[in-house]
Amino acid sequence: MECGGQGVYLWFLARELARLGIEVDVFVGPPYPDPMPFARRTHALPNRQFWGHWFNRDYRAMLDGSPWMAMSPLNFYELGSSRLGFLPEPFAFSVRAFKSLVAEIRAGTRWDLVHDVQCLGYGLLGIRALGIPVVTTIHHPLTVDRRASFARDTNFQEAIGSMQFYPIGMQSFVARRLDRVLTSSESSAIRIAEDFRVQPGRVRNVWNGLDTDLYSPDPNVARDSHEILCVGRANDPNKGVRTLIDALVRLPESIHLTLVDDDHPSNPVFSWARRRGVSERLNVTGRVPTQELVRLYRRAALVVVPSRYEGFGLPAVEAMACGTPVVATDAGALPEVLRLADGGVIVPRDQPQALASAVAGMLKNPEWRAARGEKTRQRIENTLSWKQIAKRTADVYAEVLEERRGRPANTTTSDTEGNHRANASSD
Repeated sequence: MECGGQGVYLWFLARELARLGIEVDVFVGPPYPDPMPFARRTHALPNRQFWGHWFNRDYRAMLDGSPWMAMSPLNFYELGSSRLGFLPEPFAFSVRAFKSLVAEIRAGTRWDLVHDVQCLGYGLLGIRALGIPVVTTIHHPLTVDRRASFARDTNFQEAIGSMQFYPIGMQSFVARRLDRVLTSSESSAIRIAEDFRVQPGRVRNVWNGLDTDLYSPDPNVARDSHEILCVGRANDPNKGVRTLIDALVRLPESIHLTLVDDDHPSNPVFSWARRRGVSERLNVTGRVPTQELVRLYRRAALVVVPSRYEGFGLPAVEAMACGTPVVATDAGALPEVLRLADGGVIVPRDQPQALASAVAGMLKNPEWRAARGEKTRQRIENTLSWKQIAKRTADVYAEVLEERRGRPANTTTSDTEGNHRANASSD
């Protein structure tokens, strides 16, 4: 459950769908989720994780076990693609999921609908060709990650690597041919329509969910009126951490920044802070358990989200659920999220002075922060709890199934020209 955003999304959405009375089977590859007793069955699909071993330069682990295992077609594809700098896992997982579903169907299992979580591999089209409607969740298209990768690249060779790594062609091709695309903000919906050329009418914003029982205020945790908190990776240009360091320089010396990020010495935030003379005011936590993250949200005077792009902005929502106001940039979905919860202040992105002014203004007004935090918490609970997200998701399922019952077997999909056909016989 705690292995990244997709793992959290899978675990909580499946739980709440089950509570709504929907029978859920989960097909998942490593890292495998926490136990899911609410699921009817969990199908653990194999994966030798060649790409992860290649990325970590652990070449020996790539051939651990029987070398002949690597020679099976799908394993060999993953091994070769990893070696050449491609990301093979979305395609390979989709094929394994397709084969597993076919085996289950032959054994008599039936499903009304398949929900993909941002895999978008070609195997999904095989599932759809079986007559099962398929929807997918795209938090944001991989084009966003590729642009960030280009921003990090320092030479032509690295740019070529960024170009070939992301399977954007496959994912956009598949997304255009599925029954619906679910996403987590209007900003992401627009980006999906523009970058993946999915018809806007097939995209549904159901928002993203939050465990509002876990992320909650605690009056027993004292606020540090001089601490600002940021949750984000400095080596991802989209997170805007460098702008925050430049803003810290403009704040009173009593203000210190806690950054939840990798504390390895190679993290660029340390060199940025040294050059700007604020090293003593920076605390980088390293990876922290979820309970510690919640404590940090509860302790901070406010949370800063200085991003250059966010498809949703989970740290902002987590902070507001803990009763902590937010200063965020006008990037991606952040203005939507803050308007939804009325939980803070928006400033222009990439402008340290504007960021520093907003932070300083909020720190001077503890009464306003306390009142805003209480109001914001209630709004988050009413709109972004996993229960609410599951209800909206189930509504999309019902919409797709109703549409499927009322239309002929051959149906126009959201391909670019709108004139390609996909077999979609009614289940």
